[in-house]
Amino acid sequence: MSSDNPQSGQGRPLPRKESDLFKNVVKFYENKNYKKGMKNADQILKRFPNHGETLCMKGLILNGMASAKGAAGSKDKREEEEETKKEAVELVKRGLMMDMRSHVCWHVYGLLHRSSQNYAEAIKAYKQALRIDEENLQILRDMSLLQIQMRDLIGFKETRLRILTLRPNSKVHWLSYALSVHVNGDPDAAVGILDSYFGTLEEGCVEFEKNFESSELALYKNQLLSETKGEDEDGLGGVRKALEHLDEIEKVIVDHTGWLKAKLSYQLQLGNFEDAKDTAMKLFERGLTEEHRVHGAYMCALLKCDRETCLEVEKMKGTGTLATLRPFAEEERSILLDAYGSKDGLSKLYPRSNGIKRIYITILPTNSDEFKSAIDKYCQKQITKGVPSLGADLSSLYLMEDSRSNGSRLMLATDPLDVNVHPVHALLVDLIEAYITSLSSNNSFPSGEGESPPSALLWAWYLRSILHEQVAEYAQGITLINKCIEHTPTAVDFYELKARLLEAGGDIQQAADVIDAGRDLDHQDRYINNQTTKTFLRAGREEDAKKRIALFTREQGSPEQYLYDMQCAWYELELADLLRRKGEFGKSLRKYMAVVKHYEDYHEDQFDFHSYCIRKVTMRAYCDLLRFEDDLWGLPHYGRAAEEIAKIHLHIHDNPSALESDAEPDYSKMTPAERKKAKNMARKKKNAAARGGSKSDTKSNNTNGGSGNVKKSKPHAIDEDPSGKELLALNHLDEAKKYAAILARHAPKSISSWALQYDVSVRRGKMLMGLQALFKMKSIDSNSPQLFSRVVDFSQRLGSRSSKCHDTSEEIISAEFPKLMGGKTLSEFVKSAIERVKNDAASDLPMRTAVAKAIVSSGVGSAPDSLSVILDSKLNCRSANVDSCREALKFIESVGGQNGKGQFQALVITKFPFLKDF
Repeated sequence: MSSDNPQSGQGRPLPRKESDLFKNVVKFYENKNYKKGMKNADQILKRFPNHGETLCMKGLILNGMASAKGAAGSKDKREEEEETKKEAVELVKRGLMMDMRSHVCWHVYGLLHRSSQNYAEAIKAYKQALRIDEENLQILRDMSLLQIQMRDLIGFKETRLRILTLRPNSKVHWLSYALSVHVNGDPDAAVGILDSYFGTLEEGCVEFEKNFESSELALYKNQLLSETKGEDEDGLGGVRKALEHLDEIEKVIVDHTGWLKAKLSYQLQLGNFEDAKDTAMKLFERGLTEEHRVHGAYMCALLKCDRETCLEVEKMKGTGTLATLRPFAEEERSILLDAYGSKDGLSKLYPRSNGIKRIYITILPTNSDEFKSAIDKYCQKQITKGVPSLGADLSSLYLMEDSRSNGSRLMLATDPLDVNVHPVHALLVDLIEAYITSLSSNNSFPSGEGESPPSALLWAWYLRSILHEQVAEYAQGITLINKCIEHTPTAVDFYELKARLLEAGGDIQQAADVIDAGRDLDHQDRYINNQTTKTFLRAGREEDAKKRIALFTREQGSPEQYLYDMQCAWYELELADLLRRKGEFGKSLRKYMAVVKHYEDYHEDQFDFHSYCIRKVTMRAYCDLLRFEDDLWGLPHYGRAAEEIAKIHLHIHDNPSALESDAEPDYSKMTPAERKKAKNMARKKKNAAARGGSKSDTKSNNTNGGSGNVKKSKPHAIDEDPSGKELLALNHLDEAKKYAAILARHAPKSISSWALQYDVSVRRGKMLMGLQALFKMKSIDSNSPQLFSRVVDFSQRLGSRSSKCHDTSEEIISAEFPKLMGGKTLSEFVKSAIERVKNDAASDLPMRTAVAKAIVSSGVGSAPDSLSVILDSKLNCRSANVDSCREALKFIESVGGQNGKGQFQALVITKFPFLKDF
């Protein structure tokens, strides 16, 4: 009589028939033919009900069936799928208990954890399986994928070495091991591994021929060489080897443009500037005249820049070049002008290149007649062609010295106050005014070179309106853009600009109506539809926004769900902001969390590329992917969502009453009549919400089933917590701490990350962490109003504490915090800030508001003194926008300055003529 539990781990395998059935179970699972796999597993278990490996495989198949169905459908359906998954887990655990010495059971247990993205537990299970079967390649491969996903780099390296030792004849294993050594920071060893791999190949092998894989592998080895230090004293031995290696591999290179770019970079780093110029010219010959990064490298070669500057230029994005990075000496400018504008310069070699023409203008000194002539010619051509982006293009010429770098770097003037005094803006105003006058009277430009098309005057008005927008002259801008609309009422760009002017001028409601009118002119334009949606959301018109965005979603199903599936983060962020402003914190958190979930999906999506990129030998792109994923949590959209989530939790922690509107009223304190009325209102509110949901469901169903020819959409998950009550029930301080820590780690160059870290730390009583955050903020921007207000807050908290920190922490705080205040007392620190903002008429409004608050909170001065700090600026200061004015008004109201409030409101209405309800 056979045992009902033959255990392969103990040397008692299944009989032949059942063994074949088990092989089929594995095959059917791998092919996702779950029903047949389940049928075969049941046949085995009918005879051997306690066979551990079969129980585990059955559980894995059940889990796969539940995952394949997804979380779609009704609540009952999803509950059924959850039960199936629970059953799957129980089966796998039961199978493991029946055969704990089977590597198959442990492997399946790891796969089950991997399917639920519990990678740490999956790795533990794989390691246990490998104790039983040390040479199982499949388990080793699976574990290595999880290790690189989790960035267990040391473990990844060890696992890939074990795999290579077992199968040294596989190219993928050699490349994977080389990569594992590379990501562990040892490019020298990685080069040695690739050399060892090439040494195993025979002459005439396909690896030495010119093809994509050989090209990519050669360029990857070259990249590794450039990262090595070498034995040279200057630390550039690796770059020299990489440059020599490029000549050796040229015959197998397919990506010749990438080869030339690498060569150009190495030549600049080594100071081979003449060779670098020749390489840059070869890139221009290949059609890269519009790539500004190549132009930046070409300028570095012409001016013989140092290595640090060359590397900085190499990392610049967009239209940034050396000309936008730092100011030039006259001799340097002369060299560049000769290279770009002389008879033998680039402008003559490539006369049709817009990039070269535009860069030449950037190089010219802004106070020269040649600059005026060049910009005049450039503007006339663009206005004649009717280019709407000309205003944004010209705004990149507003370069000014960055005060934080002692004049060694340039920055772009964006604040209206800075733009208004910029010589380029003044020149453009004079030019465009002259155009408008000449075109209105003579239908030609002032140069008088023939008659201009009728549309030239139209686009001159449009450009002049943009120049008004750049210096916050909203009323004048509206006057001109209205002329444009009267002239050509069918141009969508005019409505968009008018909406921007109205929004910046304070009338967001009219801005929404105007841009919607423009959208109505072109129903096929997705961009203007999105801009309309965004403006409606900022205006607080949620339903109108949803109707507009639904025009470009699928006809079937819910637009909200479609936008979530498409990971439309900008919409969710704008909607979350709207809900937050309305005080609907639960719903707002739901939308912010949707954005966070998108980024978690991006992080999860890299899993499929770990094996694919190695197999396809796209090694350089794979390294870029790993770097991108490592920096994922520092990207702007994620940072905005995470910061707002933390701020909402902090707000609720500070103001628990903010949630009372959602709570059920206390009926015990009401009279019978009040109780009856309150219950009726609550019941009506609940019924209305239910009817709204059923109507939307009915509409969705009707849309799906209204036509027999329309394919039904896939059912989506029903949101059981649309109000976000589960999120509001979390520990608010712990949630804020989590997101603040993520931002501090992944976005350390953002001052708002450390401001948030400070806000969380002081509420948790972690004063030393708060102090660290203040020093980080100071290193980023020592003149930030966020830093000033928090330094004042920290000083006040130290003086009002009921209990002190640990002795060591107290010593550090006592020694280091005075450095933040320059050795001054709190009153001296605030007085110095008052003097600073009063001496600098252009100091920004948020800083003035922060100083005014500090005057009151620290008792340095009276309420009139604090008001004078704000009112003395007459709003002729930086960062004076509608939001900062509202914040200042809130403070003025808090100190009870009715007279000051009236003065401030008058100033605001003068600056923002369309502002209402202020």
